[in-house]
Amino acid sequence: MKTSFDMKNKKLNINRWIALAFVGVAALMLLFTSCEEESTYSGPISISKIYLQDASSSVPDREVEFARLGQLIRIEGSGFTDVKKVYINGISTYFNPVMVSDNSMLVSVSRSTPIIEADPEERNTIRLMNDGSETSIDFEIRAAAPTIIYISNTLPLAGEPITVYGTGLLEVSRVVFPGGVEVTSGIYSDDEGEFFTVIVPEGVSDEGGSLMIECANGGAYSPAFFNFKPGVILDFDGNGSQGFWSWSETGSMINADDLESTSVGNYNISQGTYVPHRPSRLLGFEAGKNRCTEVWTAGNDVDDWRGQLTSYIPAETPLDAVGFQFDIFVPEEWGGSGYLKICLVNGFNGGEWSGYCYNYVPWVIEGEAVSVKSDGWLTVTIPFTKFYGFDNDRLEEANQKDWTFEDLLAVRESASWKNFGFYFENSDFNLGQLSGDEADSEIEFPSSATSVNVYTDNWRVVSLLTPTYSDFPDEE
Repeated sequence: MKTSFDMKNKKLNINRWIALAFVGVAALMLLFTSCEEESTYSGPISISKIYLQDASSSVPDREVEFARLGQLIRIEGSGFTDVKKVYINGISTYFNPVMVSDNSMLVSVSRSTPIIEADPEERNTIRLMNDGSETSIDFEIRAAAPTIIYISNTLPLAGEPITVYGTGLLEVSRVVFPGGVEVTSGIYSDDEGEFFTVIVPEGVSDEGGSLMIECANGGAYSPAFFNFKPGVILDFDGNGSQGFWSWSETGSMINADDLESTSVGNYNISQGTYVPHRPSRLLGFEAGKNRCTEVWTAGNDVDDWRGQLTSYIPAETPLDAVGFQFDIFVPEEWGGSGYLKICLVNGFNGGEWSGYCYNYVPWVIEGEAVSVKSDGWLTVTIPFTKFYGFDNDRLEEANQKDWTFEDLLAVRESASWKNFGFYFENSDFNLGQLSGDEADSEIEFPSSATSVNVYTDNWRVVSLLTPTYSDFPDEE
């Protein structure tokens, strides 16, 4: 039986241990404070050289006199062990202490570092600080390298304008087309650097390739899809063969008699014969109807993608670096209903949002229905990894893989019917089907009757590989 005295002693013992614990913690705090004070270095810092770190470069550790936003640099000097702050253009910049030695440290130039907006006294400087010393070095900080994202028409005629979209495209002074054909005048650049326009010169190589541009922010390449004529699988003018069967006056099949050749479009005009996805014999499409029209390549024993394409695009090429392009002309407002289903093989009934197809719905932008039209012919580019059967974001984990062009060729070669083609569909769908995100499924796009005119031409397979532009001539 415990007495009140026992309980009192127990309470005193507990209080004693608590007190000792506090004394111990205080002693540890004093010890750590003492150690911290002893290790704090406030001596001089010096910067001798700065190197650009680029693992993809032939010179991965290069001494430089400038760096661009987003690049990784190595600062060389002394006294770096206890550097507390790094300022680039006057802005505090994060660095990982693990990547610091007394003579070297790695710092990534933040993309948010001001350039023009920087304080004139701080612009083009790097400053290091510890608790008792600091140093700075004059070092040029340039804007991020420009990029090319999209070209309005990648198979234009000589003398036609194109618009090139991207980032950092300020004061474009030189455009080099495939085949080495240069343009240095008549280039209009957007003040915000989002696009520029240029007239396509004579003599561009028919084997195509990348555009190379130079501007105030440096240089850039486009993907290698410009004027790639060897990739044309059907242009309705002799390159590739159209296939058709079971044609009727009111049926869905489009045959050679349904094609059109009247010159249409402004700026970028039609090139010979093209396909109307609503032939003139059909007045319109009912709401809720799939496979309203269809147009195909010849398929079995005629289409030979492996023989035609793999000398330009090797079979082992990652599939996200291979795409399908076509040119489109929409002379009137298109919005609210209808879309193009692009079929890698012939085996769809219509209405699918899975398998080896892709539904092109240009009038849904950022989840909302809008109206679209074009003055001239525009190029649409779709990476093959957006085709649902190759889209890892839509596939179950067990079916995901690092797809290559070989996988796509194998799908086509194993198909019973090897035709490649388009449907015009006019059925209901929801945003989740379009985005691949089930959370979007509540947003619906009900169909309605339509008589919209949509034309396509120059179906082609292209490389999406983009050469790396270097600021250093020895790498070009």
